[in-house]
Amino acid sequence: QVQLVESGGGLVQTGGSLNLSCTASGRTFSTSAMGWFRQAPGKEREFVAAITWSAVSTYYADSVQGRFTISRDAANNTMYLQMTNLKPEDTAVYYCAAGGFAATMATQPRIRYWGQGTQVTVSS
Repeated sequence: QVQLVESGGGLVQTGGSLNLSCTASGRTFSTSAMGWFRQAPGKEREFVAAITWSAVSTYYADSVQGRFTISRDAANNTMYLQMTNLKPEDTAVYYCAAGGFAATMATQPRIRYWGQGTQVTVSS
């Protein structure tokens, strides 16, 4: 059974940092694009960042560009999201995703697998 499990969420003050992890099991994702999405209360799920299977290319939503960094460790089937200078508007449930193409994940997700989500709360 394929599973994506996120960890690292929590409560942080404005300007703080958090590091999210996503560990995959059940199959290897070394040849899959992976990404992060988030969903705030009352809002639709939105794209945050994506990374190609080779980790050569990364893509970010404008709202997080320069503050968030996506990376992956293919050998350990793990993806990361380093979040800095967090703002209250970053508060959301963050989801790990795999599938599709990193370059078009923002507009054409084609996600095959989702994690269960991890809560990130940024207090003002």
